[in-house]
Amino acid sequence: MFSRPCARLLHRSALRVAPRYLRAAAPAAATVNFPAAFQAPLFSVRASPFHSTAPAPLAKLNVEGLAAAVDLHGTNVLVRVDLNVPLDKADDVTVTDDTRLRAIVPTVKYLLSKNANVILCSHFGRPKGEIIETGKNGRLNPVVPRLSELLGVEVKKVDDCIGPDAEAAASALSEGEVLLLENTRFYAGETKNDAELAAGLGKLADYFVMDAFGTSHRAHSSTAGGTDHMKMS
Repeated sequence: MFSRPCARLLHRSALRVAPRYLRAAAPAAATVNFPAAFQAPLFSVRASPFHSTAPAPLAKLNVEGLAAAVDLHGTNVLVRVDLNVPLDKADDVTVTDDTRLRAIVPTVKYLLSKNANVILCSHFGRPKGEIIETGKNGRLNPVVPRLSELLGVEVKKVDDCIGPDAEAAASALSEGEVLLLENTRFYAGETKNDAELAAGLGKLADYFVMDAFGTSHRAHSSTAGGTDHMKMS
């Protein structure tokens, strides 16, 4: 219910906007029948006559979808993984928790079952552009033995992630082999999505698979930039 002052205000407003014939027919003290426009709800929602012209988001492609879309036989697939595992402080070599290594096994084995050559890349710690031989910010050598054991195949490793050595190692892969690239953060441009580093990674493979959930939100060369140089990701 409206208060009396509010009702009087509505009454006067209605007289101002009502058709002339209605104003003439209504005595000063009479109750006015509001036009239909005033009987409508105070608030209404209607569909906009315009529609969005933004393109529909692309459907996300998982590894099974990739295998269904293209023949992976003999192709190089770059898989971004997360190999940040803790090392024993006593020797800086022994992996003390292989949870992250075991997490990538299903994806890698699936690709191998499609006769693809799998190239793994990952950062390790925070070397900030420096080449560090050992420790939690060093080379990825400590993960190779355990990863080979989990996958049931020999994991080859190259001491760089781009450049002539990495390209030669990638080109030499034969059906169903696994190659591990060196710590991507040995290059300072990795965390800045450096175009040169991204292009270097793109030279190594035909397709890209993201299997590092913990780093997928970062726009780095190995997580984002490199995909621009792949046939499909």
